[in-house]
Amino acid sequence: MQTDTIYKKMNKETIPIYKNYINGEWVVSVTGELYDSKNPSRTSEILGRFQKSSVDDVRQAIVAAKEAFPKWANTAAPIRGEVIFKLINLLDENKEELAYIITKEVGKAIREARGEVTKTIQAMKQFSGEATRLAGETLPSYNEDIFAYTIREPLGVVGVIAPYNFPLGIGIWKIAPAIIAGNTVVFKPASTTSLISVKIIELFEKAGVPAGVINMVTGSGAVIGKEFGENKDLKAVSFTGSTDVGVALGKAVTQHGGKMQAEMGGKNPAIILEDADLDLAIDSIVSSGFYDNGQRCTGTSRVYAPKSIYREVIDRLIEKAESLIIQDGMHEQTTNGPVIDEHQLNRYLHYVQTAIDEGATLETGGKRLTDGGLKEGYFVAPTIFSNMRPDMTIAKEEIFGPVIGVFEVDSYEEALRMANDIEFGLSSTIYTKNLEKAFHFVRSIQSGVTHVNLPSTYFENHYPFGGKKESSIGPREQGSTALDFWTDIKTVYMKP
Repeated sequence: MQTDTIYKKMNKETIPIYKNYINGEWVVSVTGELYDSKNPSRTSEILGRFQKSSVDDVRQAIVAAKEAFPKWANTAAPIRGEVIFKLINLLDENKEELAYIITKEVGKAIREARGEVTKTIQAMKQFSGEATRLAGETLPSYNEDIFAYTIREPLGVVGVIAPYNFPLGIGIWKIAPAIIAGNTVVFKPASTTSLISVKIIELFEKAGVPAGVINMVTGSGAVIGKEFGENKDLKAVSFTGSTDVGVALGKAVTQHGGKMQAEMGGKNPAIILEDADLDLAIDSIVSSGFYDNGQRCTGTSRVYAPKSIYREVIDRLIEKAESLIIQDGMHEQTTNGPVIDEHQLNRYLHYVQTAIDEGATLETGGKRLTDGGLKEGYFVAPTIFSNMRPDMTIAKEEIFGPVIGVFEVDSYEEALRMANDIEFGLSSTIYTKNLEKAFHFVRSIQSGVTHVNLPSTYFENHYPFGGKKESSIGPREQGSTALDFWTDIKTVYMKP
């Protein structure tokens, strides 16, 4: 296996080179060019070199998937599902190795990396059963001589584009339902998390996926994404990433009749009412807004509190934020490791300065951390702003970093209005003991996922996931709707 040298112990004098995976073989790119994946905790550590793929590489992968499609589509769905059953055991057997690679490549705390592996296993347990639930409908016809029903059919060759923040989880929970439905896949991982993506392919290969059913090309999102958008042989594309990229890709895909599914940005609100359990609320907001360095699309970044508890909320958040342990994620006691790369570091610093320039009060954080052996990594401080206004940039735009803005409000109604007055609508939460307010919030908040007395990041894989407004395009992922995007419905009328 290509990744063996990483987990066991890398030879520091030799940097491993990893290849694309096309038609069941590991192959080099036609470009002959490579790029590095670095450890964001220590940027001098290169984890591997990967193929800088071209359009020709993508087209080769699509051809391989197209040739494999007829046989895979005609394989009985329960047989296709057996691959996922085998994958569950492989994920479980390799849990610690997978967490190790995630922490090395993403930078997240090893505790969080283990959590990602566990959630991935849970998702596969749910998906594995979907192979026996590819159900249609049988409905009575107006004509007594006609028997009518519907069946689900695969789309063909599909594209999957995964992000860096949950590279194992999101990559696999897109690929798994796609192949269960009978499609063949071309997978494009984030360039910063290419190593864990190689491991994903190795596990699927070991689970028995036939050649050509899953293919992987690494490299530039601009190059590969453009071909994904324009190639008519790709019948659908599932994407997780920024809203700007997702919207542009969606326009290109749908222009030639393809299907598009995109999970994109979030600017998720938390409302704290006066009757809330403040200990619970503060702990939940810290975990959802600061853990993983805020690099979760469902993370809390806006907090609304009434005047009577506004200062207490800020002070408690400061105390918690300053108690977090920021260091290399490989240490068991680490709360947060680094952000993913220099681009994300600069994005964080830019938004901090913009908030200060626009009049927000920096309560804590707002800086790069370089002391105590952190200077080689992209470490940043959890950050809290007060005196927020709805028109501020950090009140409207996704930072994807550990930054929380706290708003003072006069009433629940004002908080709800401000929470909804934004282009995103992914996740939300309210903290209250008032059931009437809780149910009103659930009915009124404009988000695809919502919570009461829980972190905005809380989710379970057997429920559908997705947002409203500019946070999502297309059918929901996961849960009972997991196969909706990956299948077409055919209606059959039969007269004996």
